[in-house]
Amino acid sequence: MTASRTTLTIKLDGDLFAIPAQCVREILDPIPITRVPGAPASTAGLVNVRGRIVPLADLRITFGLLLAPLGPESRIVVLERVSEGQADLVAIIADQVQAVSDLEVDDIHEAPKLGMRWPAELIEGVVQKDGAFIYLPNLHRVFDTQDASVASLATPEERTLS
Repeated sequence: MTASRTTLTIKLDGDLFAIPAQCVREILDPIPITRVPGAPASTAGLVNVRGRIVPLADLRITFGLLLAPLGPESRIVVLERVSEGQADLVAIIADQVQAVSDLEVDDIHEAPKLGMRWPAELIEGVVQKDGAFIYLPNLHRVFDTQDASVASLATPEERTLS
């Protein structure tokens, strides 16, 4: 029996990305986003998730995709991220949430260094399933590139913004 990873597949600009299901806390319909002046473009702003202020990342910016407005199928995916032994919530914008599915570990291949639309270091692997490529983002690297912006969003002064 081969090992598998349970993932949540989301769509961004027509491409499929698989997020580890164990880090997904909840999936929300679009909610108000508080923009923070001076925050990096990849940080869309802050969202209020059940009374908790959570930084919202726009992976379209991180992956160099064109910006798009939230549509009827857009969702906010709230993730739990562990950094330096501390669990934090972060959220990402998805154009569409596809499904929860298992990906066979043996089917996951290293991301090619050439021929990708985004930096290969942000992609942990690629799998082909049902005729489509599914990219596994390296969430640690994705959010490490945003740590400064996430840290700046966590200051008490900015928490009072609504």
